[in-house]
Amino acid sequence: MFLKEMKTPINAMKEKLGITASIVLYNEDLNELTNTVNCFLNISLTKTLFLIDNTPDKKFKNIFKQREIKYIAVGENIGFGCGHNIILKELENFSSYHLILNPDVFFHQNVIPNLILELEKNKEVAMIAPKVRFPNGQHQFSCRRYPSVKELFTRRFPFLKPIFKTTIYNGQYREKDLSKPFYAEYLAGCFQLYKTSDFVKLKGFDERYFLYMEDVDICRKIDFLGKKKMYFPDEQIVHVLKQGSLKNINLFFRHISSAVKYFLKWGF
Repeated sequence: MFLKEMKTPINAMKEKLGITASIVLYNEDLNELTNTVNCFLNISLTKTLFLIDNTPDKKFKNIFKQREIKYIAVGENIGFGCGHNIILKELENFSSYHLILNPDVFFHQNVIPNLILELEKNKEVAMIAPKVRFPNGQHQFSCRRYPSVKELFTRRFPFLKPIFKTTIYNGQYREKDLSKPFYAEYLAGCFQLYKTSDFVKLKGFDERYFLYMEDVDICRKIDFLGKKKMYFPDEQIVHVLKQGSLKNINLFFRHISSAVKYFLKWGF
């Protein structure tokens, strides 16, 4: 039902693409989104970008008209994971790689091809992600250990960070040399590059999470698939990172709700 806005059905395209990507849209900055879209379209691979519009009024319809873009109007805010999952059933025979991408991420055109080369070197790796920086160049701790209750609680209440500094540092792998690749427990959902076949086997994101924690959850699912996630800092991207749950009370409670679901599912 959600694919009716697409001009060409996915399964009508017989040639398997190099890569697909999906971006879920809601209250996005159009300039940032345009930059992100252009970054993806500039890569030298056969590609399709799915823009999944969760706005009730189809806010982003008719804005991007490039042939590599497929626009999907949902008509309601169904959340991050559910939005990305809309195209899940169609992906398996459509592309070799699939990128989960945030609408505020910028990168050089060689980043994705180089990550694919690294991904192909190790058949055990289902997903790979680059080093992430803020727009000011500061390092963003996007690869982490699975969170404890204490760590998540501390991160939501910044005044506690000086008290539980060790907990935060341990969760961020600060004892490691973050300039070298390694297998991480959790890689942030702003930029996750999958082998499409593995993303399909994982059945995408757990749709019980409306927003937050679904990226941690899918990393857990990769473990159960018997595969790994690679942090690859040889390649770098820029992520604006809104941190909405620190500024908006509704998003704060969304985060708390997702955290409760996560720990009930995976244990405390």
